[in-house]
Amino acid sequence: MRDDNAKTSADTRSRILDAAEVLFMEHGFDGTSMRMITGSAGVNLAAVNYHFGTKELLIQEVFRRRLTDLNNARLVVLDQMEAEAGGAPLKPSRIVDAFFGTALRMAADVEGGGHTFMCLLGRTYTEPNEFVRKFLAEEYAECVERFLSALYRALPEVERKEILWRFHFMMGAMSYAIAGTDALQLVTGKFDDEHPSRLAPRLMSFLLGGLRAPLADFGSNP
Repeated sequence: MRDDNAKTSADTRSRILDAAEVLFMEHGFDGTSMRMITGSAGVNLAAVNYHFGTKELLIQEVFRRRLTDLNNARLVVLDQMEAEAGGAPLKPSRIVDAFFGTALRMAADVEGGGHTFMCLLGRTYTEPNEFVRKFLAEEYAECVERFLSALYRALPEVERKEILWRFHFMMGAMSYAIAGTDALQLVTGKFDDEHPSRLAPRLMSFLLGGLRAPLADFGSNP
């Protein structure tokens, strides 16, 4: 009986997280009410309060349940590559694929919820929310530090400040691309949606091109 209760509780928690993830992705954090979440999940407000306490904690758990796995997967790949390299610097393209490619492969997972989560993550970067950004910065800290260190070693001739800027640009490009094609449709008036799996090769080619681009010439400007 206790096992059945535990399973029921876990199922309820998962339904709430699934519903919140979709609604946050579709309407944003401020545009999603607790009533919308309880209605979509088929639960009452007491169940949400029992499992998460507040909307802010619910938002954190929506991100944490997939972002932890994503960052761990990135670090597993990086650890393996560094072990195989035996102390030698890694190729920049492999570092970029380990970080961004892993995320793009999650974004191609339409059935398992990865696509919805990555769309939510992309929307989060394009629509500022101070609370969520602070939380994500903390969640990303260890993973991003490891990958930046790998890039510094791989590109010793490039100033660290320049690598930071390019990593920032790559994060922005990935987030904007994953968030959807609405902006492109607004500009062009026509855009044919394709399966998310086609995004990865297109975007990876773009990201690597940006990383390898000639350094900016600032001339005499400070």
